[in-house]
Parts: sequence; C-alpha cells; structure tokens
Amino acid sequence: MNFTRWSARLPGTQRRAAARTEQTASPDRQGEGSVPAARAEQVTDEAPPVPAVDELRVREVLDRVPSLVALVHGPDHRIAYVNDAYRTAFGARPLGERAREALPELDALGLFPLLDQVQRSGKPRTVKSRKAPDGRSYTFTCTPVAQGDGKGGSNGRGVLVFATDVTDHAEAAERLRTSERRQRETAVTLQRSLLPQELEEPDDLRIAATYHPGGTEAAVGGDWYDVITLGGGRTALVIGDVMGRGVRAAAVMGQLRTAVRAYARLDLPPHEVLQLLDGLAAEIDANQIATCAYAVHDPNEGKLVYASAGHLPILVRDENGTVLRAEEPTGPPLGTGGWMHTSGSIPLSPGSTAVLYTDGLVERRDADLDEGIAALERALSGATGTPQVVCDRLVRSAGVTPDHDDDVAVLVLQHPARTGPEGELFRNAALELLGGVEAAPRARAFASGVLTSWRFPADLHDLGVLATSELVANSLQHGTPPMRLRLRRTDRRLIIEVTDGDDHLPRRRRAEPGDESGRGIAIVATIASNWGCRRTPGGGKAVWCEFALPRTQLP
Repeated sequence: MNFTRWSARLPGTQRRAAARTEQTASPDRQGEGSVPAARAEQVTDEAPPVPAVDELRVREVLDRVPSLVALVHGPDHRIAYVNDAYRTAFGARPLGERAREALPELDALGLFPLLDQVQRSGKPRTVKSRKAPDGRSYTFTCTPVAQGDGKGGSNGRGVLVFATDVTDHAEAAERLRTSERRQRETAVTLQRSLLPQELEEPDDLRIAATYHPGGTEAAVGGDWYDVITLGGGRTALVIGDVMGRGVRAAAVMGQLRTAVRAYARLDLPPHEVLQLLDGLAAEIDANQIATCAYAVHDPNEGKLVYASAGHLPILVRDENGTVLRAEEPTGPPLGTGGWMHTSGSIPLSPGSTAVLYTDGLVERRDADLDEGIAALERALSGATGTPQVVCDRLVRSAGVTPDHDDDVAVLVLQHPARTGPEGELFRNAALELLGGVEAAPRARAFASGVLTSWRFPADLHDLGVLATSELVANSLQHGTPPMRLRLRRTDRRLIIEVTDGDDHLPRRRRAEPGDESGRGIAIVATIASNWGCRRTPGGGKAVWCEFALPRTQLP
C-alpha cells in the first residue's frame, strides 16, 4: 500500500509553523595583505535544528508507538496497516483482507458497529476499558481519516483504530469495586441483622414492614423500624433514620434501636422516650444525626400518640379512604440537644391503616419533598388488602428499584374492624370505682360476672377475680380518685387494669412476716403472665396485669 496517500490526525500532532528561519554560514574572506587564515571552524552554542513534526514519516512513528494501531479503509473495512505493537498483541494480520474476518479480536470486542458509525459520520468515537481476547484491557479510539486527495465520501474514508493498554487501571478499578462490594455486603448484613428478624404481633394490630438497601455502597444507611409490645394491650411503633452511610451508620442505628427497646419497657410517653434518645445519640457520636418517630397505640383510646424528632409525618388512612397527615409537634433530629419534645395524637379507629416510612421512599433529587409525601398519600388512599400487600404497593408506587440511590424502610399497621365471631373474641368492660368500703366487693362482683359472661373456665375465672381484688385494694389504699376498673379480652389474653389519680408507681417488694400490707403486687406478679404500671397523661397511673389464654380455652 502507498501509505503516503493517507493523512491521519495523530494525538499531539502540530502543524508546521507559518515561517521557518534558515541559518546559513557566510564564507570566510581574506583581506589584502592578511595572513592566510587557518581552516575555518563554526563555533556556536545553539543546538542543531530539530525537524518539525511534518518532516517525520508517519509510518515510522506508528511503528514505534507502544499503543496498538490499525488502519482500515472502505465500507468493508479492509486492512491497510497494523503496527508492531498490534502484531505483538494479536499476531500478524494480512493487508487488504476484510477486517471482520482478519481481525476477529475487534469482532469479539464489538467494535465493528462503531467502525461503521465513525465511517458514516466522520466523527471520532471512544470506548473505554474493553477486555480483549489476550486478557488485557484497552481503551479504543476510532478516528476517521481521508485519502490524500481530500475526498470525504465513505468510499474514500478510512478509520484509524488507536488502542491504549489500560489493564493496570482496569485491574485497580476492579479491585476497588470488589472492595466496595464487600463493604456494602458487610453493611447490608449488619443492617439486616440489627433489624427485627420477626416482628412482634400485637393482639389488636396487624403489621408488616420492609427494608430495601440502596443500589450502591454509599446508599446503605441507618434506616430502622421496630414493633414493641408494651403489655396491657398497648404497642409501641418506631421508625428511624441515621444520617450517613455504610457500616458506621448501621452500627449507630443498632445502638439506638437497642436503647429504644430499653426505654420502651419503662412505658414512658413518646416525648420522654425521644428526650432520652436525644441525649444518648449525642453521647454515641456528636457528629451523627438521626431522625426518629415513636408512637404508642392503645386499643382503648382509638388513636396513635406519637412524638417526632425531625422525622417525616405519619400517614393514616381511615376506613373511608381519607388520608390524614400527622403534622405537629415535630422537634429537631436526635443528637442536637436543647429541645423539649412533646407528644401529639392522630386517630386510628378500627378499619384504619397507618404508615411510618423513611425519606428514601418519598425524597427525589428532582422533586420537592412535599410532592413525594403527597404522592405517597395518593397511593395510600387507594391501597387495600393486608399490611404486606399495602407495604409492597407503596414501595412499587414510589418507584423503588434495586439500584435506588437511598435505602428505604416502611412500616405498615392496620387496626382491623372485627365483626361476627371474631368480634366476640375482643370485648371490653369498665366500672367506675367511687371509693368506700363497698368498692372492693363491688369490683370483685363485677369482675366475676364479666368473666362468667365471657365463658372463661373456672380456674382462669378465679385468678381473674383474685387479681382484680388485689389491684383494686392497692388503688384504694395508695391511690386517689378518680378510680376505674377495666377488663379487656382479646383472642390471646385477658387484661385487667386499674387507674387512679395518684402518679406514685407501685413496686414489687418482699413483705416481712409481720407486715399487714405489701403483698398485693407480689400476689399479682405471681399469678399473672405479666404485669406493669405507667403514668397516664394528665396525671395519675395505671396498674395492669394479663393472663395468657390457652387456645383450647377459647370459645
């Protein structure tokens, strides 16, 4: 091939300067009468002239570059040239042959559509880090070149293939990706191990939850949720999000979740739980910020009492499909300090569905956060079915995919509207205690009649009456009016609760043989499956106990 007919624009090539200076030497001259001069020598400090780029022979340059170079021409890409580096990598290639048959390595790399595109468009194209059959990785640049006569048609155009070996870079990048994958797997494993493996199942609620880690290592964060049965029929629900990514965020999340469970056992109001968490979060890591919403459901009140530390609002869909948003009060995130959290409430009547979620479900880079919450409200208004079905539907409606850029946690709870035979398993009865010597006998008679009507067996009936007697006696002796006795049965347990106006919480203690009091709570703790006490909003306390119902004893 006559290589001088082709003109390739090589990387770094410069055109000849507009003008070049030629240096000439003047001949020595002898003056009249002068001494004949010795042999003339040119003495100069200037470097010998450097040839311009255009004076270099292109083929010699291409033959010596370490990169792989091949030149093809014509619509069928016939081989015009391959340099020494190309032959060393893939072997000798016959000139004039069709590249599709003679350069199988380019076919394996999928470069022929790119060659067609470059030849048609006349524009260079680059593909990065393709692994060739020789096991090494190359970045390919395909540049159009025209014949020396300047014809630009596709028949008169060739393509210069310039491949740079980037194997070391590709291997380093792959090692980095492998390390990131391992870190992400570690973070996801830690995250999932710290989340509840099985959700607790309250008597009065049906609950489902899901967690979706983000699609990149940076998207594995500290989202968490939890369900905590408090006793006495009450349930705590928690959703939180630790700012930050990776193992550190997951570890902080685990500490906060453990602390929430410990504080929940104290049966404190939601805002007091967040107040304790706020101080703990600052101790764990002063630079780590977390949001959290903590809510408590009491089936006797028909509402969620909640407190929020910078978290997104809880959404509740009533039985008619209307969605309510729990707005105020909302305090700053955990770990900021200096804020007194307060509790609010939102109705949760039978037939309602509530959703607690993290920002990954509704926050998008190209949309306002309120728009995401409004879209979630619309999706929830039409969501029906079991909590798990609702949970999955909300995740799908939000467009959460495996490559989502943030992790997502969703907790869905339903308060079913029970009717018919199922409704018979959930009963309530209450009696106002007016005080006086007749209060205790009245309470025992009331409890006996209710338990008989609920068709409890004799042994459970007697235990329930005894527990009622001891709790009422304790309230009459140590409490203040108003006093109230409440009996509640579910499909799993019998709950007995006595409230009064004194906020002094009783404690179990060992009574000495000569003591005339101090045995009531000990007796209740011995015969009941569980017992506890808590302060009530507005002052006062509630003391409760519960008895598990064997399945064989259910109606």
